Amino acid sequence: MASLTAFLISLIFGPIIIKWLKNINFGQHIRREHVESLYDLHKHKQGTPTMGGILIIGAITVSTLLWADIANQYVLLTLAAFLWFGLVGFSDDYIKIVKKRNLGLTATTKLSSQLLAGALIALYIMFFTPIPTTLSIPFVKHTAFDLGILYIMFVMLVIASSSNAVNLTDGLDGLAIGCTIIAALSYTVLSYICGNIKFSDYLNVFYLPGSGELAVFCAAMIGAGLGFLWFNSYPATVFMGDTGSLALGGGLGVVAIFIKKELLLFLVGGVFVLEALSVIMQVAWFKTTKKRLFLMSPVHHHFQLLGWSENKIIIRFWIIAIVLALFSLSTLKLQ
Repeated sequence: MASLTAFLISLIFGPIIIKWLKNINFGQHIRREHVESLYDLHKHKQGTPTMGGILIIGAITVSTLLWADIANQYVLLTLAAFLWFGLVGFSDDYIKIVKKRNLGLTATTKLSSQLLAGALIALYIMFFTPIPTTLSIPFVKHTAFDLGILYIMFVMLVIASSSNAVNLTDGLDGLAIGCTIIAALSYTVLSYICGNIKFSDYLNVFYLPGSGELAVFCAAMIGAGLGFLWFNSYPATVFMGDTGSLALGGGLGVVAIFIKKELLLFLVGGVFVLEALSVIMQVAWFKTTKKRLFLMSPVHHHFQLLGWSENKIIIRFWIIAIVLALFSLSTLKLQ
């Protein structure tokens, strides 16, 4: 029901939000510098309404409040972090569009905001929840390493990485939201199992009373994502902007932390990891050799410049995301 509610909210209010964004001239600016050939591929997107993440955030928040136990601490914390990342993304988009600063928030400000949220969640976990500060390894049974005080840094890294990775993937119509839906579906299943004592015992996974409510949040993410994809599919009539991508990535990261499936997130969200790594590798390679490893990063732009059509890249990345999600869920029986 949470998924259906979020889907209907997105579908009904989508045209209203898109029209409003057009009226206030919140359109996408396509940067021309650095790679002229990429600009030629994307120039038709100039002026397409952005900050559509407002629709996603609204649909997920309303649906979660309607269908989840709002007294549940994990739901409240996940929603709070989700909204915080959405606010950071909104500020970034606002500066880009209204203040005419192409790069939005400074990298330091954006990262500091993400790390702050991660640190606060880690401290809350350590002092107010039964969640252990251990690190479990996927596919390995009865193996956990206690991180101690380093757990704070680990949580900060997971949440910031997840948020930024989704943000970097949001470069083609429907790519990021499609991969997010697939990842959210995986974590809907994992959250439900983690919160069910019988299933968690049978499958030998960490049991956290009350965490099953996070399945409602993840399901709302699926529904809101499908509703948004209706408008964001190629050719997109709206973009989510940093408002949506930072919030979605941050939300997935927080859920993964709570149910102790942090490392699995790097497999479930393998496409996001690939996109983020391509940027890191590109920068490192260029600083070392003064040459480019990829024609352009993130890697989806590399394939565009190789001549792949936008639709082909999107569908193939979705296929990879589905395969990785299925492989990730297999850890429930392979450990």
